[in-house]
This record gives sequence, C-alpha cells and structure tokens, in this order.
Amino acid sequence: MCGLCGFVMPEGGAEPPDGTLGEMQRELRHRGPDSFGEHVAELIGFGFARLGIMDPDGGEQPVYSEDQSVVAMTTGEIYNHAELRRRLTARGHTLKNRCDTEVVPHLYEEYGTDFVEHLDGQFAVVLYDRRQRLFLAARDHFGVVPLFYAYEQRTLVFGSEIKALLRHPVVRREVDPVGLDQVLTLPGLVSPRTMFKGVRSVPPGTIVTSRNGEAPREHRYWDLAYPRADEPPERHSDRYYVNRLEELLVSSVEKRLQSDVGVGLYLSGGLDSSLIGAIMRSKLPNADIPSFSAAFPERELSEARHQRLMSRSLGTTHHERFIHGDDIAERLTSVIRHTECPLKESFDTAAFALSETARRHGVKVVLTGQGADELFGGYIGYRFDQVRSSQRRGVDQLSEARLRARAWGDENFFYEGDDVAFRATKKWLYADGLVEDEPDIDCMAHPLVDVERLAGLSNLHRRSYLDLKLRLADHLLGDHGDRMAFANSVESRHPFLDRELVDFMATVPEDLKLHELEEKYLLKKVARSWIPDSIIDREKFGFTAPGSPHLLRQQNDFITSLLDPDRIKADGYFDPASVAQLVESYSQPGFRINVPFEKDLLMTVITFNVFLDVYDLPRRGN
Repeated sequence: MCGLCGFVMPEGGAEPPDGTLGEMQRELRHRGPDSFGEHVAELIGFGFARLGIMDPDGGEQPVYSEDQSVVAMTTGEIYNHAELRRRLTARGHTLKNRCDTEVVPHLYEEYGTDFVEHLDGQFAVVLYDRRQRLFLAARDHFGVVPLFYAYEQRTLVFGSEIKALLRHPVVRREVDPVGLDQVLTLPGLVSPRTMFKGVRSVPPGTIVTSRNGEAPREHRYWDLAYPRADEPPERHSDRYYVNRLEELLVSSVEKRLQSDVGVGLYLSGGLDSSLIGAIMRSKLPNADIPSFSAAFPERELSEARHQRLMSRSLGTTHHERFIHGDDIAERLTSVIRHTECPLKESFDTAAFALSETARRHGVKVVLTGQGADELFGGYIGYRFDQVRSSQRRGVDQLSEARLRARAWGDENFFYEGDDVAFRATKKWLYADGLVEDEPDIDCMAHPLVDVERLAGLSNLHRRSYLDLKLRLADHLLGDHGDRMAFANSVESRHPFLDRELVDFMATVPEDLKLHELEEKYLLKKVARSWIPDSIIDREKFGFTAPGSPHLLRQQNDFITSLLDPDRIKADGYFDPASVAQLVESYSQPGFRINVPFEKDLLMTVITFNVFLDVYDLPRRGN
C-alpha cells in the first residue's frame, strides 16, 4: 500500500526549506521501507515510500503520462488494473511495467477527473496535471486507504499520514477539540475531522481538486445507496441471494490474492475471517498460508481455542501472539504515534503486535474479515433496534428527540447512546473553561453524515449506513486497521469491502441479514458449505482487550504519571478532580466496564495525554 506525501505551491509562493520533502518521506518509512521516489518541479513536490508488493522490480513511483504532463502516485491496490491496461493499450497508450498504479495517469488522460470511477480497489491517488495546473486527490469508496491534506498560505500539503504533513512549515500543531469530542462520543474520528486543527481527512469516496493554488474543493464520487423502506427492491428466492453472495465473495477474495509476494490471513476465530480463510484455501490449495491471531491470557477475552480449530481446518501455518497486560502500557506510545489520535480501548496494542508478528515471519499482505458486521447486521445494535421497534417506544426527552432528528434523520433512532445525557458527562470531565473557550466543541452539533442519505430508510439500513461512515472507515479501517498494520509495513485487505459485493448487499432483503434476531443470517447460509458449524453457531464474540482498570491495577509509573493531577491541570483539557474520581472508581477491586454498553472514559484521558506528548502539542493550562 505504501505511503505518499508532498505539496503544491502557488506561483510566486515561498518554497519550503531544503530537505522538507525528504523529511516528510522519512516519516512514512514504515509504510514503504523498500524504496523512495520523488518528483520535484516548479510548483510541486511529490514523495513516495514504497512497499514492494506488485512488480517489486519495476513498479517505482511517481508514474507519468507519455508526455510527462501528468505525474501521479497511488497507494493501495487497483484490482482491475489488468482490464484497464488492456483498454488503455487498445486506445494507444504505452505502459512500461506490470504495476497496477501505472494505469492512473493514462486513465486520467482518457476520462479526466471521472477516471476514479473506473477504479476497483482500495487506494489513495494524487496527481498533478501540468497543463491545467490542477492537483487532484482521491480516496477509495470505503476509506480503506488514508489520505490527509492541509491548505495554508495558499499551499496544499498532503500525505498518507498526518505526521508527514507536520514536517512542512505551513502546517500547524494544534489540537482540534471537536476531534477529541468525537473520540469520546462516537466509535472514533469521522472524516473529514482529525485531531489536528486545519488538517482534513479526505472522506471515503471523495475527490479533492485544487487549480492554480485555489482553495481545495471536495466532491463525492460514490456513496452507498440503500432503498427506501417503502420502496423495497424486487424479491428473489433465498437460493438466488445465497448463490450470488457466494459468487461475489469468492471473486472478491480472488482479486485480493493478487500479489507478487506471499499473502497471509488474520484469523480471529469468528465467522468472518474463517470464511475468508476457507475461500482463500480453495484458491491456494497447495500453498503454505500463514495465519495470525491475537490471544489474551484472560480466558474471558481469548478466542485461542476457536482460532486453533480453524487453523487446523484450513491447514494454515498458525502463529499466535499472546498479549499480556504489561504489553499494553509498554506499547501505548508507539500505538498512539501511529494512530495519530487518542483511543477509547486498548485493542490497537494487540493489532500492533499482530502485524509485528506477521512482518517477523516475512509476510507483507494479510486478508481480514473486516466489514461484515456493518453489512450483515452483525452488531448487537441491530437486534436492539428490532426489539425497540416491536415495543413502539419513542424517546421521552424533547431535546434528545431534536438532536437525533438532526443527526440521524429520525427522532426515535438510538445510535451510540443518549447524547444529551452524555453531554453532561463530558462537561463534567472537561476542564473548566474548555467548553466556554471552544463553544463548537460538541461534535453532535456538527454534521457527521449526509442526513438526506438516511431519509426513508429502515432502522437496519440506517444503522448499517452510519456504521460504515462512523465506525468502519476512520476507526476500524483507520486507526485500528491500516495504522496498526503499516506500523510494521504490512498491508491489510478486506474482501467484504468489495464495491460490487457492497452494492449487491444493498438489494438484499433485511430479513436475510437479521432473521428473527439472528445476525448475519445470509452469510451463515453461505458459510455452511465452507467452515465447521461450531464456528458458525458459536455465540458472537466482540473483540476487546483489557481496559484502563487493568492498567491501574498494574500500578505502572508511566500510567500514573499520565493521570497525575498536576499534569492534568497543566494540560488544560480535563478536570483534575473528575479524572481523580474516575481513577478512584476504576481502581476498586472487581470493577469492570461493561463493553460495549459503557465507555472507558479513562482510557481516552490516558491516550489523549500520550497523544499530546508524542506530537508535542501546546497545552491549555497555566
């Protein structure tokens, strides 16, 4: 997947200091340790850090059109590149290597800014058209691949990770409190918001353009479209849906096995990754497939037994990585440096260790089961919605009803919690004066999604759309997925997030996704032909890891220093007395946080303070 970075300057603008592009590239070395490439011209600097997966000997970047007027860089994978290559060659274009990224500048020549609509894959693309003085950037449909930019002093700075942008002198280091509020309130950050003021995350399915140094404009080229509840699509037989889903899933796995290096598997022991592994084995019947799993000594958190069962069933070479309590505190600094945001749970430390293990065994590419829960009604919220609708209970509080209507398009729709009540909790937790100094801090007062896309949807499809936007893209695929994999130079691929498969799932009747409170009904029907019933029928096990109460019980000096009242006061973001009260409560013998129904507030405080330190961000306190 690699890493890209660079800048576009206005005519007559001040050039950055010598070596700036090189410093930006070096910040991305973990994404691309195999080689560096760059293009520096009058107004632009493009830098690339490569992880060699496709055509390792011939796929250097940047890449160019025949007359050198278009320069482009792509991170990720374009799975339909062979088809695009044939089409472009037939139209007279000359392509010089086998790498998938070479099609980009030639596609742009053929289709202009619409070229991205022809791409099937997971990607971030940037290009510069010298003739039109046009900069263009695009992020894939689901946000698998990250891309960030900032626009200051008429200079546009971009990169695969924010740490690269911070090396450019026009980019500020300043906390965005609304980003902090998102992390506390929602599953995580939501594009275009980041934790840095002035730095934007390109939303999934979006193109960014800037011409002649003008302010960048964002345009959405794709979005998931669910049918209105009163206009359901034509109903087919159950067998039709089973066969079509299986066909699309097999095709998607096959696409994601394209690689000139070996491909491994993240094996959680659940339905999703087990099914991906079984299809993978069918396509690689004689290959040595390495599988990797994270396990915990705590029996209630570990899925090791199911992981081992599936490894035996698939015939993989299995590697377990046990995550001990001490590992969490020791890894927090590295984890937060890569996530570039605070967290509300510690599972990213396990994801970091998992990619570390994969890389240690020489694996650069892994397939995962990510994305199925959002498409097939896999989270407990989908079942709760069905129960609530049968009880026909509305929301009691007028202010809560208004907030939900504005945010979700339905005053009775319950997403993460009672937001009005949680506002009071956040006000109690925030430092005196923070809310007054930052009157716009409440993330629920800002648009999170296009509410028009939710109009007339059923609760199941409304939740699915929101989960794809608010949970999957920037959290599960972002800080938890991409960042933790590339921290150790590993690329993750997600067969459930295939555009054709996702579009098909939008037409599947709801009762085949959630059937009489049984989640993933259709997926389970497909899986019966591929994996053991004991994996399909086991109770759903949401991944989790030891939280802040566990860290407190360790009496770790590092954690203690992060929660010191003087430190909290000096930082100026949280109230020292409130944090001390949380510490006392969470330290009680036997105290547990009921995930996912309760938030680990103290974990966000801990990781936010690590974030401040790692990125040397200004404090608000005296």
